[in-house]
Amino acid sequence: MNEPIFLTPVFKERIWGGVKLGTEFGYDIESQLTGECWAVSGHPHGQSMVRNGPYKNRTLGSLWEKNRELFGNIEGDVFPLLTKILDANKDLSIQVHPNDSYAKEHENGELGKTECWYVIDCDENAEIIFGHSAQTYKELKEMIEQGEWSRLLKRVKVKPGDFFYVPSGTIHALCTGVLILETQQCSDTTYRVYDYDRVDQNGLKRELHINKSLDVITVPHKSLNVIPLPKEIKGGRITTFVKETYFSVYKWEVNTSATFTQDQSFLICSVIEGAGEICIEKDVYALKKGDHFILPYGLGNFELIGNLELIVSHP
Repeated sequence: MNEPIFLTPVFKERIWGGVKLGTEFGYDIESQLTGECWAVSGHPHGQSMVRNGPYKNRTLGSLWEKNRELFGNIEGDVFPLLTKILDANKDLSIQVHPNDSYAKEHENGELGKTECWYVIDCDENAEIIFGHSAQTYKELKEMIEQGEWSRLLKRVKVKPGDFFYVPSGTIHALCTGVLILETQQCSDTTYRVYDYDRVDQNGLKRELHINKSLDVITVPHKSLNVIPLPKEIKGGRITTFVKETYFSVYKWEVNTSATFTQDQSFLICSVIEGAGEICIEKDVYALKKGDHFILPYGLGNFELIGNLELIVSHP
C-alpha cells in the first residue's frame, strides 16, 4: 500500500481534563473535562478508525488482525503502540505502571506500560512528578502508608520541547498546565498510589491500588537521562529522543521541503504544529496540526512540504 493511513482519534473524559484538545488542536470534543486523545490506538478500550483509502471505517485493531502485511508482518497479538495527547488541566493521580510479566499475570494478559512524553506546551513553572526518594522497599512502604508525599515524590520543572522516558515501575504524574504527546506500549493498566483525596461528581474517591503499586515500583528510582540527538537534513531537522526495547521516538521538523524514507515495519506520525503536505510518488495529501497517520511497510521515499513539526515513532 502506497498511501498514508489517516486515523480518527477517540476522546476520553477525565476528572483532571480540560478543553485544550479543542482549542489547541481543533478537535470536536464534547466535554469540558476532555483529558485524553487516543490518537493511534488498537486497544479495545478505544480504537482509532481509518478515515481514508481502501480501509476506510475499519478499526486499527482490525487492520492489525487481518492485514498484518501493512505492518511488515511483525509478530504480536495486539497493535504494539498507543499514541495519545494528554491535557492535564489539573494534577493527575500519582501512579505507576507494571512491566509485561506482572501485567500478564495480574491483568488478564495485558501488556505492561513503558511510556514517554514530549511536552507540546505547558504553563510557566509547570511541573511533573517523576520518581521518588526512597532508598529501600521498607522506606517506600512506610512513606506511602504515612502519607509523606512531599518527602517521597520528586518534582521536576518542565518546558515546551522537553522529553521524558518513563519505564514501567516509575512513580510519575503530570501536573496542572501540561500538554503532552505520549508514546506508550498498548496498555490501559494504571495503578494509583495517591489521588489528593479527590472525589468525583458522585462524591466518591477514586480507587487506589497500593498493594499492586508496591509490587511494581522500582526501588530506588532509576532515571534514564534522555539526550536528544538533532541531525540537520536538507529542508529540516530530525531529532532522535529514544531508541529502546518497545519504541523509538523522533521529532521531525520541516521548514520548506524534506525527503524521508519509510524503511521500518511502519511509522506512526503525529502533526503537533504547522501545516503542509505529504507527497508519495504523484499523490499529495494535506497535513495539519492534529493529524495522525501511519506510513505502512514498504512505502519507501516520500516528501514533506510546508512548515511542520511531527512526533514519529515505530516499534
